Amino acid sequence: MRIGCPKEIKPQEFRVGLAPAAAAEAVMRGHQVLVETGAGLGSGFADEDYLAAGAQIAPDAAAVFAEAELIVKVKEPQAPERAMLRQGQVLFTYLHLAPDPAQTRELLASGVTAIAYETVTDARGGLPLLAPMSEVAGRLAPQVGAWALQKANGGRGVLLGGVPGVRPANVLIIGGGVVGAAAARVAVGMGANVTVMDRSLPRLSWLDDLFMGKLTTQHASAAATAELIQRADMVIGAVLVPGAAAPKLVSRAQLETMPRGAVLVDVAIDQGGCFETSRPTTHQDPIYEVDGVIHYCVANMPGAVARTSTQALGNATLPFLLALADKGWRRALADDAHLRAGLATHEGQLTSPPVGEALGLAAITPDQLLAG
Repeated sequence: MRIGCPKEIKPQEFRVGLAPAAAAEAVMRGHQVLVETGAGLGSGFADEDYLAAGAQIAPDAAAVFAEAELIVKVKEPQAPERAMLRQGQVLFTYLHLAPDPAQTRELLASGVTAIAYETVTDARGGLPLLAPMSEVAGRLAPQVGAWALQKANGGRGVLLGGVPGVRPANVLIIGGGVVGAAAARVAVGMGANVTVMDRSLPRLSWLDDLFMGKLTTQHASAAATAELIQRADMVIGAVLVPGAAAPKLVSRAQLETMPRGAVLVDVAIDQGGCFETSRPTTHQDPIYEVDGVIHYCVANMPGAVARTSTQALGNATLPFLLALADKGWRRALADDAHLRAGLATHEGQLTSPPVGEALGLAAITPDQLLAG
């Protein structure tokens, strides 16, 4: 199969969909790999690294999209990229369609077979291709929140870990999943006073055991959220509904109850965000203020540590990528129910019911598509 990897063009996105090591694995199995020139530079990989792995270098994205049967990316295809997709081609990347009607319409119109990293599952009910980037984003969240809390950036001027005689910052993490646990690990390590909210009592029990009393757990409810944000210096939104739009957990009216200069870090912004006042930002211009509260809503947080993120993502995606290349998409999905769960569009048909529900579009399941 001809596998293509274009350079990411989303603003300040430095990751790459295919590392040289992954390209070498595909070449060893008899596939052709075509990488756009400069695609790996943001992650520290030169064209020469790909050539040494047996890949070919394409002069531009147009050549990659024209020649490749399987397109491998990191972020959702941007408008110029969507215009180059075609029926009979497979796209394997993060999509986050639920809050993005324009992208959904254009993918359907292109006829491409699109498989979303974020909805591929595993035997434990997890999301193995989302988890590595959730780990990265979760660990980054307290770091960027601590930066935003600095007075020069509009924050309260509070040091996350405090100093002797001065209390540390209060950090509220909404959601105790992969992102929330990773964020808690770093926030606790930085010396903050951390509270994690979740609706799952078993998950809260696990977190309590893991951190051995170094943080507070709170069963999630609207009333508890309203109470805790009033004394939070930083709130990290870490809630995920797989494939669907994120729920809005803090309203604009509630911002008035928060301390001036408090910080919201919305890790769920790719799925529409979990704060009513969230809107996507970039690494170049990451924060904005609403009613005295600083918002950090960068939609590709892991891109800030591109080399780590590219390697972590590649470790997770490679087995699925090789299955698609070795078997073709139809047999690969038929053989693997977990990969099948990632199918989002095929030849103009939406195959993700959660996206259909979010956008008011008709959808069938991947199982129904394959059965037909």
